Amino acid sequence: MTVDPLDLEDTSDWLGCPTELETITHYKLMLENEVQELTSQLRKAREDIFGLVQMNSQLSSEKTSLSRELKKALEDVGRLNTETSERDRTIYSLRMIEAQRDNLLRERNERYLQSLNERLP
Repeated sequence: MTVDPLDLEDTSDWLGCPTELETITHYKLMLENEVQELTSQLRKAREDIFGLVQMNSQLSSEKTSLSRELKKALEDVGRLNTETSERDRTIYSLRMIEAQRDNLLRERNERYLQSLNERLP
């Protein structure tokens, strides 16, 4: 049996070698599986994004609400600081008056005691 030199490179009839149609069919199945997997991943990613958008919306509204509460609390703190300063000034004035009163009472009592001592020999 003589072998034609052009047939030496023809491997199409080798056992276990897929034909061109089998190779293309296998590649098509691999691509279909990959597309299905990517579609599944895309669906999950979209669900995750939707969940994150909802969470962001909730957090944004909560942040707005908390910002309003903080602003009100800061206004209250400012108002209370003003009231406290005014009360501190009032208390300081009253303490000054009290000290003056105590001083006057002490002086009066001393004069009274001196007058009693002068009357009693």
